Amino acid sequence: MPQMAPIGWLSLFIIFSLTFILFNMMNYYSILPSSPKTFKLDSFKSNSLNWKW
Repeated sequence: MPQMAPIGWLSLFIIFSLTFILFNMMNYYSILPSSPKTFKLDSFKSNSLNWKW
């Protein structure tokens, strides 16, 4: 609405930005990834990438 004062737009922008940042932080930190207990080098296979032109 063009009749609103610039302070109104600024407060709406700040409230929206804080809500957006808070929502993203809650989604990012809600899941804790499980760290692997043991690190096995045998489980990784090294595939050779030989190009055959």
